[in-house]
Parts: sequence; C-alpha cells; structure tokens
Amino acid sequence: MVETAPIDQITSPLAIADYRRFWVARFLAVFSTISMVVLIGYQTYDIARSDYAMSRPEAAFQLGLLGLAQFVPLFLLTPVAGITADRFDRRVVAMLANLVDACIALTLAILTWQEALNLPILFTLASMHGAARVFNGPALSAIAPNIVPPRLLPRAIALGSIAWQVGTVIGPGVGGVLFGYSPSLPHFLSAGLLVVSAVLIMTVRPVRAIHDGPPLHPIRQMIQGFQFVKQERFLLGCITLDLFAVLLAGATALLPVYARDILGVGPEGLGFMRGAIAAGAALVALLLSFRPLETNVGVKMLWAVGLFGTATVAFGLSRNYFLSLGLLALLGAADMVSVFIRSSLVQLKTPDQMRGRVSSISGLAISASNELGEMQSGLAAALLGATGAVVFGGAGAIVITLLWAWWFPEIRRAKTFSSTYVEESEHEERPA
Repeated sequence: MVETAPIDQITSPLAIADYRRFWVARFLAVFSTISMVVLIGYQTYDIARSDYAMSRPEAAFQLGLLGLAQFVPLFLLTPVAGITADRFDRRVVAMLANLVDACIALTLAILTWQEALNLPILFTLASMHGAARVFNGPALSAIAPNIVPPRLLPRAIALGSIAWQVGTVIGPGVGGVLFGYSPSLPHFLSAGLLVVSAVLIMTVRPVRAIHDGPPLHPIRQMIQGFQFVKQERFLLGCITLDLFAVLLAGATALLPVYARDILGVGPEGLGFMRGAIAAGAALVALLLSFRPLETNVGVKMLWAVGLFGTATVAFGLSRNYFLSLGLLALLGAADMVSVFIRSSLVQLKTPDQMRGRVSSISGLAISASNELGEMQSGLAAALLGATGAVVFGGAGAIVITLLWAWWFPEIRRAKTFSSTYVEESEHEERPA
C-alpha cells in the first residue's frame, strides 16, 4: 500500500508507511524476545533439575525467582522509563532497548553453545532483559498514537496486538524446534532479528511528545503520572484489574514444569504451549482489527477476565496435551479481549504529553502481574504443587473480577471508546 490518499480518507493504519515499518519492527522484537524468555525459563528449570539435582518443587521455585529477577529492575526503573519516553525521541529509546536485548541473546547463544550456563548467569541475564523491557514498552506504546490519526487508533492497537501475538505464537514454536536441533541456534537468531528491529524503528519519522510548556522537573513528572492515574478511577480500575487477575492466574510461569514433568513434551512442546496462548490471542486480535468492539466495552472486559480465570483453572487440571493446548488458546483469546479494550481506553483517555508516563505505569502493572505472578506461582507450586498453584490462581482471578465489577462501577459503565483527549491530538503532525 502506498500513501496517496489524504490522511482523512485513510481507512487502515497499514496505509501509513511509518506504521507499517513500526509494525514489522514490533513483530521482530516480540518474536525474538518471547523466544528468548521462554527458553530462559526452560533452561533455568532444566539446569536446576539436572545440574543442581533439585526436586520438582525446588526447581519450580527457581522459576519464581527468575520472575523476581526480571521484576526488580522493572519496578525501580519504571518512573525513569516513562519520563524518558515523554522527553526524548521515542524511536531512539526503543532502538537502544532492542540492542541491549540483542546483546543478551548473543550472550545466551555463546554460553549455551559452550555449555557454560548456570543459574546465576541466567538470573543476571533475565534481570538485564527486565531493564531493557521497561524502557522499550512505554516508548513503543507511545509511538502508535503519534503516527496514526486518533480515529484509527483502536484499529492500530488491534493490528499492533496482532504483531505481538503472531510473534508470540511463532517465536516460542520456532525457538523450541531450533532448540531441539541446536540449543544455541534460537538465541543466535533472536540476536540478529533484534538488530533488524532496531534499524527499522529508526526509519520511522522522529516521535517526541508534544508539551504545552517547558518540561517539568523529572520528579514532578513522575508524581504527575501517578496522580493522573490515581485521579482517573476508570484508568485505575482497568490497570489494577489486569494487575491482580494476572498476578494470581500466572499459569504461563509453570509451563516448563508441565512441559518437562507433567505432560512430558519437552522444549518443543513448551514452545507450542506458549504459542497456543498467543494463537488464541492472535485470532481474536485479527477479528478485532476488522470488527473492533464498539459497545459495552467495560462489561466485555470484565467477562473476558473472568473467562481467563476459568480457562486457567481447567488447564491446571488437564492431563491431556491437546486439551491443554485448546485451553491455553482459549485463555489467550480471553486475555486478548481484555488487553485490546484496556489498551484502547488507556491510550485514548490519556493526553499525549502524559502517554509515556501513563504507559509506563500501565506497563509496571502488567510487568508486576507477569513477573511477580511468576514469583507467586513458583512459591505456590513449592507449597501446593504445580497443579494446585494454577487452579488456585485461576480461581483467584475470577474472584478479583467480581470484586472489581463492584468496586469500580466506572468499568461497567464504559460503553464506548469515546476519548476525552482526541481533540488535543488532532493538531499533531500526521504523515503526508
């Protein structure tokens, strides 16, 4: 597609060249980093079991510590990352983060090839990835609203989710197959693709937030971001719903346990299990890119989170590999509905000059739910076993959904994606 029509006549974000390059760059980055993270989890669990002779609960707890290792830099650097995305060229921030991840992947490849990996090295590399990701997330999230018109933003978010989910489907699957052939090969591939992604991001036109006046002191900017989210109860409800639901229902953290010891499908099966989650999410994202949700979006988000918890409980009890794949796909589909609605509402109800900070706070909540969810799952697995931990977490997510529907009626009342801040975005420069 070529940009020949006036911007007000464009009906798809893919008609905008900057967005196409952004989409491909995001896909390559997700493909590479998800493959790398999934294999780090498998290698951690496998090394703990084989090289350190740990029991299954002890090795599962190492997966929890791995999540904690990624969360600590996320927690410490999130305020800085939001300010960085709001004060500097967002392309440069994302590019540098991708290059750091490329160095991590290359280090993994070399040490895997030399059979020199151990748990301290894996925890260190996971922590470095957490630091890179905390800068990458807010920068990438804030780019899309600046390169597409506001009326196309929900569709752009859905297409961006497709890039994310397709990368999440293919990355672990390809990584698992390549790992079975040569354990270092998927890490070498990830390193190369991350460099390509970094180059593509820099081909997008410069993206810097628009400010109404001189920039505030960095500490004041941090405070403003948290104050804005706190005052906007609707945003607070959306962000914390995801935080606590996924914090409890962290089934993905224990997939290496299911792959190696419960279902007995190895790293290849682990890749397809992670891919099944993303396959369900990608299918829903594709449908939403053509038929975006437009009515009763708040209630639909609550139902989606409830279904996410239910699918988690069923997966925890399943002992059939193919049934487990289907349940993981359903889990991913439900999560995609929630992610799409929350992302659209957060982006459209936040002024551009604060999108980096609000995105970083949202990213902190997501990261807390994922990485601390891994810690919670690892600890719960050590106490209750892997099955007990997954079932307990899924039930907890259902309870959280019911509580948030009561505590945050603003979510139930959200009928559309109508934005308060569209008018402030209209004056931004658009692609010619």
